[in-house]
Amino acid sequence: MIIAVYPGTFDPITNGHEDLIKRASYIFDQVFIAIAFNKKKQPLFTIEERIEMAEKILAKYKNVRIYSFDGLLKDFVEKHEAKIIIRGLRTFSDFEYECKMASINKQLINNAETIFLTSSDQFKFISSTVVKEIAHLGGNINKFVAPIVEEYFRKKLSTLDIK
Repeated sequence: MIIAVYPGTFDPITNGHEDLIKRASYIFDQVFIAIAFNKKKQPLFTIEERIEMAEKILAKYKNVRIYSFDGLLKDFVEKHEAKIIIRGLRTFSDFEYECKMASINKQLINNAETIFLTSSDQFKFISSTVVKEIAHLGGNINKFVAPIVEEYFRKKLSTLDIK
């Protein structure tokens, strides 16, 4: 059984993330979504909210599991005996950063390989950061995220008193 791990903060999960996960679910026996705490990025959504959104959106993919992790990806990959780390590439500028991360992970995790999946054309310029910015400014994000994520944004932004 080949287990692949797709790590990220998923703050929030976007249609681009879902597209990569769907495609990975066709390739690998199991796909583990590893949602990182990553306080360095100062996430808008709590880890619990990010897990809830991912679970609701990804429930239709029977070989996809949602986890959270704090610390090194190496520890998560080894604990779950994964052989593949999935990374998404939207644009060429992502490639340099992701290659560096793949090299570092290879040094830390001997028995896992990084596989890059390129974004589908309609998702190349979607990022969680851009979605958050549009939402904060009152823009419509329904082309970029699932309806459940829009609901989470409405609730979150109303509690933050951001218009």
